[in-house]
Amino acid sequence: MLYGRAGEQERLARLLAEAWAGRSGALLLRGEAGIGKTALLDWLAGTAAAPAENGTTGDGREVRVLRVTGVEPEADLAFGGLVQLLWPVQDRLNALPAPQAAALRAILGTGREQRGPDRFLTGLAVLTVLAELAEDGPLLCLVDDAQWLDRATAEALLFAARRLAAEGVAMVLAGRDDDGFTAPGIPELPLPRLDFEDSSRLLADRGRAPALHSQIITESAGNPLALIEFDAARSDQPHQHAPLPVADRVSSAFRARIGGLPERTRLMMLIAAAEGRGDLPLLLRASELLGVDLGDLAEAERTGLMYVMDGAVTFRHPLIASATYQGAVLARRIAVHRALAEAATDPDCRARHLLAVATGPDQEAALELAAAAGRARGRTAYAAASGLFGQAARLTTDPRQRASWLAEAAALALAAGHAAQADRLAQEAGELADGLAGELADGSVDGLVDDPATGARVASVRAAVAFELGDRNEAAHGLLARVGNAAPNSAPPEAPGLLRTAAAYGWLAGDADAVRTAAARLATAVGATDPLVEGLERLCEDDAEHGLPLLTRFLEGRPDTTGPHDADEAAQAIRMLALTCGLLLGDDEAAHALASAEVRRCRSQALIGQLPYTLDVLAQTHLLAGHHRDAEAAVTEAEEIARDTGMRRRLVRLGAVRARMAAIEGDARRVRELADATPPALRTGVDCALVLLDLGLGDFGSALSRLDPPPPGPDRYTWLSLSTAADQIEAAVRLGQPERAEEALRHCESWARATTAPWAQAVALRCRALIDDRPEPYAQALHLHEKGGRPFERARTELLYGEWLRRARRPNEAREVLRSALATFERLRAEPWVRRSATELRAAGERRVAARVPAENPIDRLTPQELQVVRLARGGSSSREIAAQLFLSRRTVEHHLYKAYPKLGVGSRRELARLDLG
Repeated sequence: MLYGRAGEQERLARLLAEAWAGRSGALLLRGEAGIGKTALLDWLAGTAAAPAENGTTGDGREVRVLRVTGVEPEADLAFGGLVQLLWPVQDRLNALPAPQAAALRAILGTGREQRGPDRFLTGLAVLTVLAELAEDGPLLCLVDDAQWLDRATAEALLFAARRLAAEGVAMVLAGRDDDGFTAPGIPELPLPRLDFEDSSRLLADRGRAPALHSQIITESAGNPLALIEFDAARSDQPHQHAPLPVADRVSSAFRARIGGLPERTRLMMLIAAAEGRGDLPLLLRASELLGVDLGDLAEAERTGLMYVMDGAVTFRHPLIASATYQGAVLARRIAVHRALAEAATDPDCRARHLLAVATGPDQEAALELAAAAGRARGRTAYAAASGLFGQAARLTTDPRQRASWLAEAAALALAAGHAAQADRLAQEAGELADGLAGELADGSVDGLVDDPATGARVASVRAAVAFELGDRNEAAHGLLARVGNAAPNSAPPEAPGLLRTAAAYGWLAGDADAVRTAAARLATAVGATDPLVEGLERLCEDDAEHGLPLLTRFLEGRPDTTGPHDADEAAQAIRMLALTCGLLLGDDEAAHALASAEVRRCRSQALIGQLPYTLDVLAQTHLLAGHHRDAEAAVTEAEEIARDTGMRRRLVRLGAVRARMAAIEGDARRVRELADATPPALRTGVDCALVLLDLGLGDFGSALSRLDPPPPGPDRYTWLSLSTAADQIEAAVRLGQPERAEEALRHCESWARATTAPWAQAVALRCRALIDDRPEPYAQALHLHEKGGRPFERARTELLYGEWLRRARRPNEAREVLRSALATFERLRAEPWVRRSATELRAAGERRVAARVPAENPIDRLTPQELQVVRLARGGSSSREIAAQLFLSRRTVEHHLYKAYPKLGVGSRRELARLDLG
C-alpha cells in the first residue's frame, strides 16, 4: 500500500494505458533519497503484471517489463546498465538492422564487432529493439537510480526516450534531485514528502500507536523511508541528530543497525557493497579469499537489510549499501577491493577494483585502467573512456604516458560533448607536456624523449575546445603557437594539419592575420602550398578573383573520403571544408549535392554526431532553392541532434536559416526574437536577415547601416554575403545615396566575376542597373537567371526591372515581368514582396491584381518530420530504412505516414509516387 501517492499513481497509470493504446511516452520521477521512487516503480511493475487487481484496465495483452538499476560503483563502467537491461532480450537482436545489431552485440560481448561507428548508433539500436519488443505487446521500461547509470547507458536511453512516439513503449526513470542527473526533453514528476495525515496512516499501518506519531513524523519530515526506519529503530536512536538532512539521518540509522551485526556479517555486507552489482559468483570467490561465506549474510537477510535470490545479492535500499561502505575503515575497504580484483574474471571489473585499491602511483593499475579505457572507446563510450584515461594518468609513474593519456582523455571528453571537462584535461596535459619539454631542453631528466604527437594532440583539443566555448581567436593562435616559427622545410609531420586547421579557425573568427600567418608558415616551414589555405588568405584580402579559383581547385583535388576509413578526423575535416567551400563558391547545386551525399553517408553509418553541420548546410541549400519547408525540416532535425549532443554553438548558428526564412516571409517578430537570442559573436547571419527584413518593410536607412562597415573574414563571404551586399545597394539607391553603395558594389562585382554561378552574375548586373539606372543590365541579368538558381533573387530582379519599365512608360513589358515576380513571391509566401509587386502591377495598369498568398500546398499541412518521412517513402525507401535514416522506430515512421496520407489526399505509398512534392 502506498500512501500520499494517488496523483503520481494516476499519472503513471495513464502512461501505461497509453502504451496499451499503442502510444509511447517517458517520464522522470525526481526526488530525494527515500522519497519512494523505487516503491512507485514496483507498484507500476505490479500494475502492468495484474492490471485488474490494481484498478487499471488493460486490453488482455501481457506487458513485458524491462528493468535496470543504476549502481554507484559502476558509474564508470561503460554500458554496464545497458547490459543489465538488454541481456534478457538479446535473442531479439536478429530483428535489428545489421549495424544496430552489431553495435549492441559488441556491448553485450556476444558478437565480433569491436567498434561501433558512432556512439549514437547505440541509442538508435536501443530505440529499435524497444520498438521490436513492443510489436508483441506493450513494453514497460523501468530505470531506477538513474543518477548512477554510466554515462554511455544514460545517453543511449535518453536518446531513445526522446524519440518514442507510436510504439507502445512506456519508459519511467527515477533519479535523485540532488545528484546532477538531467534528462532534457523528458517530462518530470517531482515527488513531495508526505503530509502529516499520510505519514500517520503509514505509521498506523505499521502498528505504531497514534500517541507516538507526532515525534516520528517531525524527525522524518515526511520522508517515507525515514518514517519506516525511525519507527523501526526508535527505541535505539537518540533524537539530538535532528538538524542533519533526512538522508544523513536515515544513513545514520542504517549504520547503527549494521554496527549491531556480527563482524563476519558486516564483512560480507562490505564485499557486496564494494562489488555493487550483486554478482553472486564474484562475491563468493572474493569472500573465500577473505575467509567468509554466504552463510554469514543470514543475519542481514533476517533483519531485512539484504536479499539473496535468483543468483543475485541485493540491498533493500541503496542507502544501506552506502552506509555499509562508508561505515567501514579504509584498510578494510582496500582489502575487500583487492580481493574483488583478484577474484574478477572481467578485465573492466578488475580495473575498477584496482583503482579503489591504489592510494598512490601504481603502474599496474594504470595500465589496466588504460586498457579498460581503450575498450570503452572501442564501444564508443567516450565519456566513460575519458574518465578512465584520466584516472590512469593520475596513477601512472611515467610522465610522458601521463601527458599522452590526459590528452586522450581530453579528446574523448570533447567527442562526448563535454567541452568544459575537455578544457580542464587539455590544460593539465598541456602544462605537463610543456614542463617535460623544458626538462628535456635543460637536460634535467635523463632518458626523456620528446613526444611531438602528444603536444600536437593537446593543441588540437585545446583549440577545438576554445572554438566550442566561444574564444575563436584563441583557437587559431594556439595552433600557430604549437607549430612556431620553424626553419624552412623543418616542420614536424603534424604541422600541415595543424596549420590548415589554424587557417580554418582564423577564417571563421574573422582573423585575417591568423589566416595569413598559417599560409606563410605552411609555405616556409613545410615548403608547400595548400589551395585551401591560400584561397582563404586571398579572400581575407578581398581578392575573390584569385581566392575562389583556389577553393575550386581544393574541391576538385580533395582526396576520396568515402572508403572504409572515412570516419577518421582528417577525412571528416576535408568533407566539412568541402561543404563550406561549396557555399563560398556560390555553386548551389554542387553544395546541395555535396550536402545531400554527406547526409546520406551520415545516416547510413548512423554518424549522428556529424549530422547537425551537414543538415545545416543542406537547409541553407534548400532555402536558397526556394524549398522552405524542406529547409525547415532539416533545421528541425539538426536542432534536435544538436541538443542531444550538447553542440551549443551549432544550435545557435542554426537560427540564421530560420531568420532568413522569416525575413523573406516578412515575420518581423520571429526575426527579432532570433536576433535577441543570438550572441553578438554569432549574429552576422541573423543580421543579414534583419537587413533583408528592413528592405522588405521599406526601412532603407536601417538596411543600409546595419552592417556598415561590412563584416570581415568568413562573414563577408558567407552564403548570404552577395545577397546582403545587393540588399544594401538597393537600400542606398532608394535612399538617394548611391555613393554609399560603392564598396558593396565593388565587392559584389568582384565576387561575381570570380564565380561561374549564373545567378551571382545576374545579381551583380542587377546592382549595376540600379546604380546606373539603365535597362540593359536588367535584361542581361534575366537572361542569366533563366539558367536557374535562387528563385527569390530572380523575382527581385524582375520586380526592379518592372519598376524601371513602368517609370519608362513601357507598361506592357512591365506587367509581364511583374506578373512573374508576383507569382514567385506568392509561392515563397514572401508577403512584403507580394505587396510591393502587386502595387507595381496596379501602377503599371493591371486591372485585377489580388495580392494574396496562394492556396495551401498540401505539403504545408505536414509537420517537418512527416515531410521527411513522406519524401523518403516516395523515393522507395521501406519503413525500416526510413527509421534507420531518421533515427526513429519503424512504428513511428508508419505512424507519420498514417497521419500524412489524409493530409495529402492519398491512401498508399503507391499513390505518393504520383504526387508533386515541390
